[in-house]
Amino acid sequence: MARKVIDGAQTSCKMEASMTNTHQFQTEVRQLLDIVIHAFYSDREVFVRELVSNASDALEKLRLKQLTQSAVYEPERELRISITTDEEAHTLTIADSGIGMTEEEVVEYLGTIAHSGTKKFLEAMKESQSGPQDLIGQFGVGFYSAFMAATEVEVTTRSWQPDAKAVKWTSDGQEGYKLEDAPADTPRGTSILIRLKDDAQDFAKANRLRHIVGKYSNFVGFPIDCNGEHINTVQAIWMKNKKDVTPEEYEGFYKFISHTEGTPLSYMHFSADAPIVLNSVLFIPEENPEAMGFGRCEPNVSLYCHKVLIDSKPENLLPEWLRFLTGVVDSEDLPLNISREMLQDNSLLRRISGIITKRFIKHLETLAKDDAEKYENFWLQFSRYLKEGIVTSLEHKESLAKLLRFESTFTEPGKLTSFADYISRMKENQKDIYVLFGASRAQLEHSPYLDALTARGFEVCFFTDGGDQFVVESLMKVDDKEIKSIDRANLDLPPLEHQPDPPGLDENEAKGLTEWVSARFSDFSKITTSDRVTSAPAIALQGEHDISPEVKAYLKAMGQPVPENHPEIAFNPHSPIVQKLAQLRTENEELADLLAGQLINTALLRAGMLDDPAKLADNSQALLEKLLSK
Repeated sequence: MARKVIDGAQTSCKMEASMTNTHQFQTEVRQLLDIVIHAFYSDREVFVRELVSNASDALEKLRLKQLTQSAVYEPERELRISITTDEEAHTLTIADSGIGMTEEEVVEYLGTIAHSGTKKFLEAMKESQSGPQDLIGQFGVGFYSAFMAATEVEVTTRSWQPDAKAVKWTSDGQEGYKLEDAPADTPRGTSILIRLKDDAQDFAKANRLRHIVGKYSNFVGFPIDCNGEHINTVQAIWMKNKKDVTPEEYEGFYKFISHTEGTPLSYMHFSADAPIVLNSVLFIPEENPEAMGFGRCEPNVSLYCHKVLIDSKPENLLPEWLRFLTGVVDSEDLPLNISREMLQDNSLLRRISGIITKRFIKHLETLAKDDAEKYENFWLQFSRYLKEGIVTSLEHKESLAKLLRFESTFTEPGKLTSFADYISRMKENQKDIYVLFGASRAQLEHSPYLDALTARGFEVCFFTDGGDQFVVESLMKVDDKEIKSIDRANLDLPPLEHQPDPPGLDENEAKGLTEWVSARFSDFSKITTSDRVTSAPAIALQGEHDISPEVKAYLKAMGQPVPENHPEIAFNPHSPIVQKLAQLRTENEELADLLAGQLINTALLRAGMLDDPAKLADNSQALLEKLLSK
């Protein structure tokens, strides 16, 4: 087989051949081999992956030859990869029944390394400050990676061509190699016998090899045997047409890659040919591991190329907020380095990440539309990840907003709605989306902030999870509808069609009251009377530049300086208590002062703005003492 042992590099090199058929490597080639053997791989086990991948390539090329050539040596021979271990002899053999090599091809592909490429590499090595790992993207070793674990490598090969003879190639990877005829009965394909170094003899253990194949090469498209046992039994379903994969196969594949006995809540299987060739299957687990107390979960989507594992936990393959997913991404377009351990082009990885993320968001949109119950189950488990995505992922923020679910004043307790449904129910005179934040629906339903909205027939969204305020405020708008928190003073509402009963303070009474209160309580940006409140005597409204209680608590917890807030106090001019306050300010100013303080501190407490609850307690005690002393 024209086995490409140097991935992506052309092969040519000067050799000196003696009468004994021994070929000498050139000095620069020996230098390159020394780097390959001692510096290129962070984990020696990947040489098994390289050789199995090469064997798979050889089998694939033989399969193509069988389609185009009428005469193929041993046409009946099964396409298979065989691994044999011998602990006593300290050897490992990886063989295939693929395309094989002629003597000329052995010399070309096993006996030479790109001379010009070698010189460039060695020159780059001299200039590099970080070592070979950052330079290997331009060079491949494939077959030569075997010398990381070998004292000697023996290759026996027989080409697919009927009249070709079998050849044996032997080298210790130091000075050169020996080429000789192999037995005439050598079967088609290639067998690589590795005599292992003293510190690499665990590679002669069958269990070790099964583990390595399971880790890197389990999904190779040909059967792999280890000492006669078929070991790659799970198919690479992501490479199949999803119409040809049964639900049972998806479930079995999920159990295999997740190492659990659970079933996925949902899965997405997609392929793309442009702008990047991608094949992927991603699973949503039934339960959120982080919610079960296991801490922050690690990404579990592996990166493959041609069904060979490149990285089981690649950084930046998916954004952090998708770390709950399990699955596989396979791309033929990946530019890989010499060991397939590092990606050359981070920009390509970002493009792959963008494509997959957009596809997954579309999958969730479809799930929400076609199976609302299943999507609601997903939301209850994984909503915080999507909210994290809204805060951290600017490019996906708008599409993620459509996936948010929440309760509202128009839904029954426990029933969720969406921004799309909310917008469809908006009144003709309503231009904004109204939201309210709190600890629970029960608490929010008793909020005095609802008064003005309820009176106008406007729906209010309830957000009750910690961090929701960060999420919603980062959105700012949905479908060109601005999101407004109803506890803000600058809320722009249309006038009420009907004034509430009983009649409130007249204009002069209201002005006198607000001026009097303002003179005594100077910490507020404004004191007003307003139809924003009807059920309570007064409410505290956040000023335009005030920070929310949630942000304030966050800054305190982080040890950051907290800017002062100057909220607005709005009195209810129709409240009997407020009307009594307006009367007392001229009749009993001391009592009026205590009553005003009580109303203001209560409003601040309900708004989460009262920094010192003792103020309310002290004021309450003083007010009671004043009333009881009469």
